[in-house]
Formats: sequence, structure tokens, C-alpha cells
Amino acid sequence: MLFNSYAFIFAYLPVVLLGFFWLGRVSHVFAAGWLALASLFFYGYWNPAYVGLLLGSIVCNYAFGMWIAKAGVRHEEARKKQLLVVATTANLALLAYYKYANFFVGNLNEVAGSSLTLGEIALPLGISFFTFTQIAFLVDTYQGKVKEYNFIHYTLFVTYFPHLIAGPVLHHKDMMPQFAHAATYRVNWDNIATGLMLFTLGLAKKTLWADSFAPYASGVFDGVQHGMATGALPTIYEAWAGALAYTLQIYFDFSGYTDMALGIALMFGIRLPINFNSPYKATSIIEFWRRWHMTLSAFLRDYLYIPLGGSRHGKLRRYINLLATMLLGGLWHGAGWTFVLWGALHGVYLMLNHLWREMISGRFLNWVPVWLGNLAGGMFTFVAVVAAWVVFRAENMAQAVVMLKAMFGIAARPISFDAVLHGNLLTLVDMSGSKLMRMLIPALAWIWLLPNSTHIRFIRRNAALTMLQAGIVIWMLYLVIDQFGSYSPFLYFQF
Repeated sequence: MLFNSYAFIFAYLPVVLLGFFWLGRVSHVFAAGWLALASLFFYGYWNPAYVGLLLGSIVCNYAFGMWIAKAGVRHEEARKKQLLVVATTANLALLAYYKYANFFVGNLNEVAGSSLTLGEIALPLGISFFTFTQIAFLVDTYQGKVKEYNFIHYTLFVTYFPHLIAGPVLHHKDMMPQFAHAATYRVNWDNIATGLMLFTLGLAKKTLWADSFAPYASGVFDGVQHGMATGALPTIYEAWAGALAYTLQIYFDFSGYTDMALGIALMFGIRLPINFNSPYKATSIIEFWRRWHMTLSAFLRDYLYIPLGGSRHGKLRRYINLLATMLLGGLWHGAGWTFVLWGALHGVYLMLNHLWREMISGRFLNWVPVWLGNLAGGMFTFVAVVAAWVVFRAENMAQAVVMLKAMFGIAARPISFDAVLHGNLLTLVDMSGSKLMRMLIPALAWIWLLPNSTHIRFIRRNAALTMLQAGIVIWMLYLVIDQFGSYSPFLYFQF
């Protein structure tokens, strides 16, 4: 079930919301149980076969968490560490089997010339997110940060449907107190109004922006793949048009999902952590990763980079740790060498960013005005991010190389006025390059000039403002629902 579907908006969400608050008047346990069951139904709507896998993961991790906690109370440090290692290994093994087994077997076959096969393995939706969420719970338990072990609340913490499929990655200590708070189970009309506004804004980003850019990105990338067979090269314009189309598609897609998840959760009185903060406004790659998928960045920092040693063992070790963290972060996104290279690129970007700060900007560029430094840093960062997105989106390494060469003028078809207006690659999907340009300009203005949606405060001080907010929501809902069409999942569902 998609957030951007009739079934979700007009059936599932209202029924779950009404049931939650009605049961909340009777029993908080019943209301939490209802929301957990509704979340399992939401997950099972995709593929009922994997509900058992999710429940098994929840039961096993909860049991390990209890054992780790009891070992801590008894001061059995060695046993506590053994339990953590076993539980974490089991989680990673499950993730590796479903997500990476065929990737590794395929590469082994290429290297060894063998023909091993595991058959088709369907990837359970959200497995990366609910696995990382539970690993964080186990580590927090080991560190003594977990204070509550209510099984219903734990099940709800893992399965809570706004975050289950595409994040954010949650921490037990941040969520469990909210499920135990009495105010969560009472209707708060301010929360519902603000949540509905965030949900609608996210729905507009997904439907009106992300889904509009998707055909252009696919048209260019598919055209490049087709042209590789015939020796046809894209123009610089076409390559940049495709790269920017995907850059904006994934921005509005993920930003839209994040807004919708935050908005839905807020309707239930739950505040999810901020996961997206206008990352294309970043003036450095370091800042970009503090703004893009913020909970994943924090997870990689706290549970991978710091345990590897962080910056505690000298600069060389720090750079190695950065690169290793980003390589694994790239692999987390998908079982493919393009994802690994994307992670490696960002690892190298981060290394260069730190070197620049330590060796050049901090010593020799203090005289540069702040606004000029931010402008230059923002431009270089955006271009670097766009180039990396090309690798991320490409079907294979050869396609990525062709796109990047064309973007930077190394090997491209000569540009012409006709290519700008129409574009030979875009005509493969019957699309106009001039129409794409008319979309790019306002979209770039949106991401660079407007505040992030989570910074907007919707004030409801009087009836006039309340009616205005309601009118905006109804108008935006009409616009986006009118655009509902073919199946359009969020990009992060595949990760």
C-alpha cells in the first residue's frame, strides 16, 4: 500500500486513526496493540509471506535484548558482549542473504568461471530499515540506554508503519517514551492539522514534482544505454538534463516521503526524528551528509565509523574509516557495483573536504568573505553530488562513464539548437527538452530558496487562519489526487 494511493488516503489512514483514538479512551494497551496490528497489515499488504519474517525478527531481537539486559544487571560483561555479537551477526546474516547473496554469487561466478545459483530471492520491503533499527536497539541495550521492555511497544516501535518501509532509522530511547505517554492516546487537533499539512505537502512533492521528473531521467538514461549499442553519444545538454532530472526526482521523492511520514506520525501524536533538511543547500559534502538521510548518517557514524576508531587514531586512520563507512553505506543502498562506487565517491569527497579544511581554507582563505565562500562551496558541492547521483542511478558502470564524460565535455555529441529544444534521447520517450527546462528552473528555485518543510510552523491562532490552512490542504489534495495514475512507489522502497 502506497502513501500516494486512494486506498491509503481514503480507507486505511482514516480507519487506523479513528480506531487508535477510540481504543485509546478504553485502554492504552489496546490502542498500541491496534496500531501494531495495523502496521503489520500495512506491511503484509505488499507480500503477506514476509509478515512471518518480520515477526520472527522482532521476537528474536526482543529476546536477545532481554538477555543482554539481564546479563548487564548481573554484571556478566563477557556474556553480554557475546550475546550482542551473536544477535548482530544473525541480523546481518539475514540481511546479507536476502539482499546480497545473489550479488556475491554472481561475482564469484564471474571470477571463478563457475555457475553457482541460489535461485530467485525476493527482497522483503524495508528489510534494511527494520534490521538497522533493531541493531540499534541491541547496541543501546548493551550500553544501558534502554529503560523499557514492553513487548507491544517494542513491536510497535519496529513496525510503526510511517517509518517501516523507508525510514527514518529509529532509536528505541527516542520512541518508547512516546508510546508510554498518556497524551499520545488523546486527540490533539493541532497535531492532526499540522500533520495533515505536512502529509499533503509531501504528497505534492512526490506526485507533482518527483513523478514529473521521473520520465525525463529514465528517458535520458535509457537513451544512453540504447546509444551505447550504436555508438551514439549524448550532448552535454542531454547528459546534464538527465542528471539534473534524476537529482531532482530523488530529492522530491525522498523529501516527499519524509514529510508524509512525519505528518502521519504527528497525527497519531508521535514525533519522528527529522531525516531531511534541504541537503542541496549544503556548502560542503560534510554538511550534505548532515542534511541528507540524517538518521542513516547518524547510524553509520555511531555504529560503524566511531567503533572503527573514528578520528581517534590519527588522520590516516580517520580517512580509512571514512572511506570504509561510506563504502558500506553505498552497499547498504543496493547490491551492485554502482552503489559501491557511489559510496566510494562520497568517501573520497569527505576525505578531500576534511583535507581542504585542514590544509588550505583554515590557513590561507580566512580573508575570503563568508558569503563568497558559501556560494563557491555550495556550487562545487552540488556539482559533486549530481555527478555521484549519475553513478547511483546508472544501470551499469559503462552507462555511468558515458554520462559523466558527456557532462564534462570529454566525449559528447556536438550540441545544436534542435538538441536543446528536443534532444535526440528525449524523443525516444516523446518528450520535449524545452518543457524539461521549464520544470528545472522552478524546481531548483524551490530547493535553494524555500525553507525546509519541517521548519515551517503552521499557526492556528484564530478561525480565519484555521480556514486558510484547511483551504490550502484541500486545494493541494485536489491537485495531487487529480494526478494519481499508474503505480509509483518511492525510490527508497528498493533499498
